[in-house]
Amino acid sequence: MDAVEVRDLQRTYSGGVRAVRGISFTVGRGEVFGLLGTNGAGKTSTVDVVTGLARPSAGTVRVLGHDPVRDRRLVRPRTGVVLQSGNLPGDLTVAESLQMWSGTLTRSRPTAEVVEVVGLQHKLDATVKSLSGGERRRVDLAVALLGRPELLVLDEPTTGLDAQSRRAVWGLVRHLVDEGTAVLLTTHHLEEAEELSDRLAIMHRGLVAAEGTISDVVAGHRSEIRWAASAGRPAAADLDPGDTVTVDGRHVVVRTDHLQRSLSRVLAWADAQDAALPGLQAVPASLETAFLELAATEEAA
Repeated sequence: MDAVEVRDLQRTYSGGVRAVRGISFTVGRGEVFGLLGTNGAGKTSTVDVVTGLARPSAGTVRVLGHDPVRDRRLVRPRTGVVLQSGNLPGDLTVAESLQMWSGTLTRSRPTAEVVEVVGLQHKLDATVKSLSGGERRRVDLAVALLGRPELLVLDEPTTGLDAQSRRAVWGLVRHLVDEGTAVLLTTHHLEEAEELSDRLAIMHRGLVAAEGTISDVVAGHRSEIRWAASAGRPAAADLDPGDTVTVDGRHVVVRTDHLQRSLSRVLAWADAQDAALPGLQAVPASLETAFLELAATEEAA
C-alpha cells in the first residue's frame, strides 16, 4: 500500500475559484515525491488536503490507507509535517522544545536519538530564538521526527538556508528515506528537487502538467548550445537536421535533441570559419529546462 494515494483531487474555493482541477499521484514508502509548480499552481491546496487541514471538493485522498480528515486521529500520529516556518516558542531551549513536543505524543522516539540524527547535540541548552536559520530548520525536523513518522511532509524545507545547511537537510532526508519513510516534498529549489526526488509532478493551473522520474519529465525538452551573438550564427545546412538556431538577446542559441552530435557540427562550422565562440556553453535538457518552458507557456497564455 502506498503512503499517499491521490485520485482526481479537486479543490474549489468560494466564488468558484478552482485551485486544483483533478489531479492524481501516489507516494510510495521509502520514496521522495516532489511536488513542484508555478505560482498559483495549486501545490499548497493539495498539501492542505494531504495533511488533513482541508477537505477535497471532489476526488479522494488516502494517507497510510485512511482519510486524513475523517480519520485524523489515526493518521496524524504517523505523519510528520515541516511547514515553511516553525512556530516553537523562542524563549525555550532546544531541549525544552523537544521535551514539550514529546509529551504530546503517544509513541515518541527518544529525544537523544532525534538530536543525534539532526546534529543538534551542541545546541541543547541554546534558546530557539538564538539559533541560526539552519539550526532552527533542524529543530523543526527534529520535532517532526519525534513521532516516528511513516510519512514526512516537507513544505519548502530549506527556504532561507545557506548552501551548507541545505545540504545537511538533504542528507537527513536521504537517511530517513533509507529507513523507509515516505516523503512528500514541495520546493522552489529545482536543484533540491533533482537531488532528492525519486519521482515528481509539476503542477500548472491546478493540473499535473508532467509527472514521473526526472528523466521522464525532461524527455521531450531540448538541449541548448549557446555563444555570444557577436561571433555569428551558422546556417541550417551547417547544423544537425532538426536543430533550430535563434538569436536570444546577446546569444546565438541552437536547440537540439542530439547534444553531442550537434556540438560537433557547431565546432566544425566554427573551425571552417576560423571563428572563436566566446561564452560557448552546451547545456543538457534538465528539470530547469522543463520548468522554465512551462512557466513561459503560462506567461504567454
